[in-house]
Amino acid sequence: MQTLLLIDAHAMIHRAYHALPDTLRTSDGRPTNAIYGFFLMLTKVIGDFKPTHIAIAFDTPTPTFRKKLYKEYQIKRPPMENLLKVQIPIIKDLIGKSGIFQIERPGFEADDVIGTLSTKFKDSFDRILILTGDRDLLQLTTDHTFLIAPKNGVSNFDLFTSGTVFQKYGVTPSHFTDYKALVGDSSDGYITAKGIGPKSAKTLLEIHPTIEKLLSNLNDVENKRLKQILSDSTDKIKLFKKIATIVCNLNIENSKKELIFEKFNDKLKVGLQDLELYSLIQKVFATSVKNNVPLTKKKVINKTTDQIGLF
Repeated sequence: MQTLLLIDAHAMIHRAYHALPDTLRTSDGRPTNAIYGFFLMLTKVIGDFKPTHIAIAFDTPTPTFRKKLYKEYQIKRPPMENLLKVQIPIIKDLIGKSGIFQIERPGFEADDVIGTLSTKFKDSFDRILILTGDRDLLQLTTDHTFLIAPKNGVSNFDLFTSGTVFQKYGVTPSHFTDYKALVGDSSDGYITAKGIGPKSAKTLLEIHPTIEKLLSNLNDVENKRLKQILSDSTDKIKLFKKIATIVCNLNIENSKKELIFEKFNDKLKVGLQDLELYSLIQKVFATSVKNNVPLTKKKVINKTTDQIGLF
């Protein structure tokens, strides 16, 4: 089965960092918990779903168009901790060594890169899998595009289909941005129609499935309180639908061939060995036929990595 795995890098790195103790370090004190957790999740998903092609998308420091539309966008998110910040370039370097395709676009989020790739290759694969902890990407689910979200640490996952999106939120994936435009998103720092929660949003969108239709037919809203909220919040609701909508038409010319994944390159083994992640090497390369890099262990002060049973 031709399977494309798209990975929201920063979302998964954050997940790994906060799921594992920051006591995971090399003998000279370098933190490795985010590195360890990220590659453990990557290995788990590859083992479970056997992707034939992979792309890992990163955010960039460049302000996105969403920030330009709304200055308060994501402003409440705490700054990245230094122990996490220093691990990100190492993870990027290790991905490069692994042979897996990675991509970023300044001015856009990883979500937009993933949205564009899933749209660009929608007819080229039997299925497309999106690995992320960001529910915004639920809007991309289709009959053959699924979202994988981690739960309970870094080794267990939920699988979202277009059907489960409807069951959970009461809207189809194509109308998920309409839902978010009404209920807001505290993690992204915006509250749109204050006073309209998930239940009210579902009820309103059952009659008029888009906010454009809803706002054009306010006289159909029988609840006077909700009608007033919608009337007072019209501009915000329209703005936040733009912010919530993933861009799916970036200029990305990379071919399907560039995304092929067969196995991890042995260069990754060397990089992980330098970080003293010996148990991780065994997990990552468990199914590898060739093992050309000798695993000569250095003296390790902290052996916590060998004690975490995540598989």
